[in-house]
Amino acid sequence: MPALSTGPGSDTGLYELLAALPAQLQPHVDSQEDLTFLWDMFGEKSLHSLVKIHEKLHYYEKQNPVPILHGAAALADDLAEELQNKPLNSEIRELLKLLSKPNVKALLSVHDTVAQKNYDPVLPPMPDDIDDEEDSVKIIRLVKNREPLGATIKKDEQTGAIIVARIMRGGAADRSETPKLKSYAKLIAQSQGAITFKIIPSIKEETPSKEGKIFIKALFDYDPNEDKAIPCREAGLSFQKGDILQIMSQDDATWWQAKHEGDSNPRAGLIPSKHFQERRLALRRPEIIVQPLKVSNRKSSGFRRSFRLSRKDKKTNKSMYECKKSDQYDTADVPTYEEVTPYRRQSNEKYRLVVLVGPVGVGLNELKRKLLISDTQHYGVTVPHTTRARRSQESDGVEYIFISKHLFETDVQNNKFIEYGEYKNNYYGTSIDSVRSVLAKNKVCLLDVQPHTVKHLRTLEFKPYVIFIKPPSIERLRETRKNAKIISSRDDQGAAKPFTEEDFQEMIKSAQVMESQYGHLFDKIIVNDDLTVAFKELKATFDKLETETHWVPVSWLHS
Repeated sequence: MPALSTGPGSDTGLYELLAALPAQLQPHVDSQEDLTFLWDMFGEKSLHSLVKIHEKLHYYEKQNPVPILHGAAALADDLAEELQNKPLNSEIRELLKLLSKPNVKALLSVHDTVAQKNYDPVLPPMPDDIDDEEDSVKIIRLVKNREPLGATIKKDEQTGAIIVARIMRGGAADRSETPKLKSYAKLIAQSQGAITFKIIPSIKEETPSKEGKIFIKALFDYDPNEDKAIPCREAGLSFQKGDILQIMSQDDATWWQAKHEGDSNPRAGLIPSKHFQERRLALRRPEIIVQPLKVSNRKSSGFRRSFRLSRKDKKTNKSMYECKKSDQYDTADVPTYEEVTPYRRQSNEKYRLVVLVGPVGVGLNELKRKLLISDTQHYGVTVPHTTRARRSQESDGVEYIFISKHLFETDVQNNKFIEYGEYKNNYYGTSIDSVRSVLAKNKVCLLDVQPHTVKHLRTLEFKPYVIFIKPPSIERLRETRKNAKIISSRDDQGAAKPFTEEDFQEMIKSAQVMESQYGHLFDKIIVNDDLTVAFKELKATFDKLETETHWVPVSWLHS
């Protein structure tokens, strides 16, 4: 296929590439039909016409063409007047006829309009009341390359002026000679090379922003390309739940500037502010009603310290904080951001409370048991309270702490229980003091609670690390749990029964609800596909928790 020429001196590089493409692609084409399609497509006349136009425009763009005349219409009128005074012949009559046609006059008029217009950026005029001091006006030279300029602009609806809405921290504009850029006539987004600006300070001085590093943990996923409200999608910063972000500017109440913690790129991006995101979530779901999750009336066999309530026989299921109204607890249900700070446990400090969360039957208790067996001196669990009668083989303070119903109800009124409930006319509960007792022995306390209770444990005293034990797919559950059994009674008096399909379905559904409603409170997610593998991952997590630096809420260290 011959390459078409655009004339002497033209750049035929694109034509040569177009002509060579079919031959270059031939070894990668499987069929003759596809090869014929390629030849036909790249040999299409309309495509070559477009390439020819492109090459011509590209050639003239390099020449920086300027209009030869700025007053063609006036020149045509002068020419017609001169010709009227000449002896008329056939050529003069034809030319006068052409110059008098409306479409020719309109064409010349459009030419003059375009030729006389200045398309270069024009700086605004200098104000009359500007200070004459040398430092009042700054001339800066900003060299722009392919990097974004690092500024967003807006139009003043009254004056029509183009105002810089914000300077992105760490961007090209922010790193220029003066960071307080106030206004441009135009933002030259497509320009290359050196740009010179004359910068005039605003009459109103801005309040200097607070210095110091602020870090936040993202509690939701964010993609600026899917956010219709963001003023500039290209300037947005995408992140995922759990990412640590460094706040670079909070000057705008709606759009903060941030970057990923540890990112070597100094340029910040836009993210929705905490207040703005909370307001958007409130509009999407005006009422956030968080109810305790229903749990199965069965529990995993082999370990009985877990505080689980029966689904069928349950009368109450309350948390020690359920009746308290607090903004701290309300905002925990609106996942936006949480201010965090690095924390590393010191050798003289108590261990952090470890909270395990997961649906019934997922194997949470088995993992707890394996941890306890691996090191009984290092790990411990709470001893629950109950009002039922002590059995002959039981010891007070070992299996349970046995107390009277009156004392239990008094402790409930005094908010001494993390969780409590009633089962077959007897109370069961996990007390705050039982957690403190384990931590006081310099042990890691393994606590298993319902997920809605987690937010109430997030205090300076406990500094909890929350691990969500998640079930694998339902196909894997059917495969790995086909011989497993669970016990239907809290007191291990019922018979062990195999898992049913209903148990698998409920486990998956319960896990999905937990992760959806409380996932922003989880520090770690471990899928219990294989118990041995899950235990190794859990043990490795504990080792890192005790030796490495982690991000924790600022309130835990500065209360």
